[in-house]
Amino acid sequence: MVRSVTSRTSEIVVDTHLHLWDLAVSEYAWLPEGSPLHATFTAERARSELDAAGVATAILVQAEDSETDTEFLLAQAAEHEWVAGVVGWVRLDDPATAERQLDRWWEHPAFRGVRHLVHDDPRDDFLELPAVRRSLGLLAERGVPFDVPDAWPRHLARVADLAAALPELTIVVDHLGKPPRAREEFAAWRATLREVAARPNTVAKVSGLQRPGEPLTVEAARPAVVAAVELFGPARLMYGGDWPMTVPCGGYGSAWEVLSTLIGELPEGERARVLAGTAAEIYGVATP
Repeated sequence: MVRSVTSRTSEIVVDTHLHLWDLAVSEYAWLPEGSPLHATFTAERARSELDAAGVATAILVQAEDSETDTEFLLAQAAEHEWVAGVVGWVRLDDPATAERQLDRWWEHPAFRGVRHLVHDDPRDDFLELPAVRRSLGLLAERGVPFDVPDAWPRHLARVADLAAALPELTIVVDHLGKPPRAREEFAAWRATLREVAARPNTVAKVSGLQRPGEPLTVEAARPAVVAAVELFGPARLMYGGDWPMTVPCGGYGSAWEVLSTLIGELPEGERARVLAGTAAEIYGVATP
């Protein structure tokens, strides 16, 4: 019988994708008013969710392209020992500014990576802009991973091209690129993800597979997770809870039950890579 990881209390788990935001700190303009997400989500509440799932530690990921948001997350990391690291933001389309920001974040021991909300950026060719490529070269020089969120359909193919152009840059595909569930689109997503996975400097997060108005179940998520394991291999996959984005569809525990069940189908050593080992390698975080 297949069991979820929740039944294996000895498993070490690093959640590589967790958000915190405070409406008194920043705007988070993308948050829809009236939504359950239009609220403040604190470190204390996050810790409660992680404890309930038996998850030891987490990496905080930026939710706004601003210095204010990154400052907030780094402050949370300094205050809470369970925060293993922070994926922040720099202005990639301005290399001089990006370098100054990198110098600043570099001083903080929790800084582990950079992300830009490409899915909210109006520029379809953002990852191809010469200025962005120069800034990403700075990340590569310092060994700083670059997270790409919600890449399908606008940016996933460009991730493969970026990985080829900057082979020293570690690229993290958040949420497996946000796979669609429609059969025809799913085949196109899988073919594009295969091109990304063919580049050895890419990894992906098994995270954020919920979709508005569609229940996240084991069977609904299985095709995407199976494809990811086949294309990347467990050694290049990481678990991510994507809380509080999961709140409208059942919360942390519901998404964890689905993903941990699928990850739990892997052999022990492969399971350990997805749950913690890859995170330790890519983000340089210590596992408890």
